[in-house]
Amino acid sequence: MFKKVLIANRGEIALRVILACKELGISTVAVYSQADRNSLHVRFADEDVCIGPPASDQSYLNIPNIISAAEVTGADAIHPGYGFLSENANFAEICETCSLKFIGPNPHAIRMMGDKAQARKIAQEAGVPVIPGSEGILESEEEAMRVAEDLGYPVIFKAVAGGGGKGMRVVNNSAELATAFRMAQREAENAFGVASVYLEKYLQRPRHIEFQILADEHGHMIHLGERECSIQRRHQKILEEAPSPRLDEDLRRRMGEAALRVAKSVGYQNAGTVEFLIDTHGNFYFLEMNTRIQVEHPVTEMTTGFDLVYLQIQIASGRPLPIRQEDVKIRGHSIECRVNAEDPFTFMPSPGKITAFHTPSGPGVRVDTSAYSECVITPYYDSLIAKVIVHSPHRRAAISRMRRALDMTIVEGIKTNIPLHIKLLEDPDFLRGEVDTNFMMRFDPRERSRSTMFAEPAGVTRFL
Repeated sequence: MFKKVLIANRGEIALRVILACKELGISTVAVYSQADRNSLHVRFADEDVCIGPPASDQSYLNIPNIISAAEVTGADAIHPGYGFLSENANFAEICETCSLKFIGPNPHAIRMMGDKAQARKIAQEAGVPVIPGSEGILESEEEAMRVAEDLGYPVIFKAVAGGGGKGMRVVNNSAELATAFRMAQREAENAFGVASVYLEKYLQRPRHIEFQILADEHGHMIHLGERECSIQRRHQKILEEAPSPRLDEDLRRRMGEAALRVAKSVGYQNAGTVEFLIDTHGNFYFLEMNTRIQVEHPVTEMTTGFDLVYLQIQIASGRPLPIRQEDVKIRGHSIECRVNAEDPFTFMPSPGKITAFHTPSGPGVRVDTSAYSECVITPYYDSLIAKVIVHSPHRRAAISRMRRALDMTIVEGIKTNIPLHIKLLEDPDFLRGEVDTNFMMRFDPRERSRSTMFAEPAGVTRFL
């Protein structure tokens, strides 16, 4: 087992890694920018190193400074968390060169899955359905036009090195294509340094379903069921739940097997997520693979009882995965709401000082956060303040429990999207589980509630 792990991240995920390391008896090193000097991950780590100014390209994306911090403190492993350098194959290679274990997949798997066009080919070769689209990178507007005409409109441009909705443009007709092509390329270049894009048929009202993968260095691989991630705004997830209200046991089995085939085809190790879209007819298609721990991993932990970060570290140390597929049992239902520092109606960022902060508690409630009263939410990074996670025996009880938890969450001094979440939990379509990736385009958070809270039916005994 490692003696000392450096966490190349910040915020709640850095605290989450510190928590797992403490339970494993591993010392931790926090790195931080000047803006995060008073952050909780700095306080709770055993050692800390400032790696640069507030700008992420000078701190949390500064590979030389991070490697230097690891060498100076004597760390023998680096956990990248999510975001920043977590899916950077070059960073993973540099860690290996410097005799630092990268707690994640090998550089080859990161690189293969990071190229979205290449990942499509890998999925196809593994016998997993993909959305009809171009064979690879589009070289010109003329080629894009030909492919779009063959596929039929609407279509969508996607960045080869994409993520977080960057470099994506929906095209409804040929008149829009040339402009959308250039805009997608420009956004991809700005976001990822690579302007390459490809084209896919745009699915109307699909569901976004992802499967959690765990694989060790001894050839053993399992999945831990799915997460429903269809509630999104501009391709950014807002609320996640597990299991999905759409999947039955047969579809869950087939999608789980497909996810494992994709992961096995690149010799995947450690934690990862294989993402799919499901169309209105129940057909599923490979979307992409995220080669890191996900923001929404807690809902899987709550429904399976397994600590994913703990297992990540064990796997990276060379230990065999202590779980077999038959050990995975999905129990109850879990929901996660991402509490962001933003206006709930305009979605404008709301940085500033939190003057009062109280998190909910009680049975089946978990809060992952690095915020505290008097802390400052800076404009430099992601606006995530906290993740409120609940678990109950069934979905209706989980919705009721989440509403109660959000009602008892206090964040003063800045605006948050908690009012948006409360409205979501009252929406009749959401209550019925009738959601898709375009849900937020139809949802109006200002609209008066059309439903009472989805209360638990009378006569049901709740087991904590």
